[in-house]
Amino acid sequence: MGDLLRRPTPGPSALEAARTPNFDRVAGAGEFGLIHTIPEGLPPGSDVGNLALFGYDPRECYTGRSPLEAAAMGVKLGPNDIAFRMNLVCLSGAPGQEVMADFAGGHIDSASAAKLVAAMNEACGDETFQFYPGVSYRHLLVWRGGLKGMQCTQPHDISDKPIAEYWPQGEGAAELTRIMRASREVMARHPVNRERAAQGHPPISQVWLWGQGTAPSLPSFKSRYGLNGSCITEVDLVRGVARYAGFKLVEVPGATGYLDTDYAALGAYGLRELAHCDLLFLHIEAPDEAGHQGSQAEKVKAIEQVDEKIVGPLLKGLPGLGPFKLLIISDHATPVSLKTHSRDPVPFALATGEQLRGSERRVKFGESEAAKTGLVIADGFSIVRRMIG
Repeated sequence: MGDLLRRPTPGPSALEAARTPNFDRVAGAGEFGLIHTIPEGLPPGSDVGNLALFGYDPRECYTGRSPLEAAAMGVKLGPNDIAFRMNLVCLSGAPGQEVMADFAGGHIDSASAAKLVAAMNEACGDETFQFYPGVSYRHLLVWRGGLKGMQCTQPHDISDKPIAEYWPQGEGAAELTRIMRASREVMARHPVNRERAAQGHPPISQVWLWGQGTAPSLPSFKSRYGLNGSCITEVDLVRGVARYAGFKLVEVPGATGYLDTDYAALGAYGLRELAHCDLLFLHIEAPDEAGHQGSQAEKVKAIEQVDEKIVGPLLKGLPGLGPFKLLIISDHATPVSLKTHSRDPVPFALATGEQLRGSERRVKFGESEAAKTGLVIADGFSIVRRMIG
């Protein structure tokens, strides 16, 4: 949900522009400030940010994004295996001058995407390189016994930019480049792309490999914090962190991970699950997707839906379950002006049921008001201790 603290153009951020009476109520009743979820020296991604929000210091345990997604998909990694995120992407421009038009592949449906991944397995897969279908544009390549000295670029960092400078570099890059270039022919001749073109959807141009890493070693959340957790999320990355943490995964019908997700169902399933667990991690992807699109209007709309259909019902239902604490937080900022992630601190609000019951005070939940409080937490992973301590 977060944006830049100092924005390049005047006017409110999406959080500040959104109508969020429930966020504001939590901010007014309890602790409210800024938190750094991304440690210095690590990339400002959902992988790093969510490890921190699960209470793990990313500086100690972060090995890359894709191993977490592999865990979510039930793909086992050996000690020498390298996992890669594989996006289905849409390019524009003449050969040799291609531009990253859409890193999310036009938000292709999962069934169509699975057919393209199967075709990649048939064309390029073997005992060494194995392709696994995920959700929409997000998929997985595992290089068994692979090299790990290459540098890869996150495709959402190069939206609308020429891709020529961003192919993999370093040890092992030649193999990745071979696969990425070979995927162009696979995509060009596949019936799925012909169907997409006939329906007016952009064709998938190729795969893009990034986010590589080896399997991490994480202690369970229960062993570290003494609580049993459940997780509701729409994306494989967070599912993977939750699996490593030992959380129960709860699937919600209608949860798409996009702007059309069923917010009310996410809230209802979350409240239902809290009757059976000590702690719930409820992750909503839509504000991030709107930020990547560079759409202030869609980001405002998504934030308002979270406030109204998720946080509102939680605030009404939680008192009936006994004493509670509620934390509202982002894993990272996705500024509309950048269309990608940034390492800016993000607002957070933490309140107990007791504080909420006795307070009518409201403070606008947003970057500017959070900064005015003077409360800044330097280590994002410490928020779990602060919440449950």
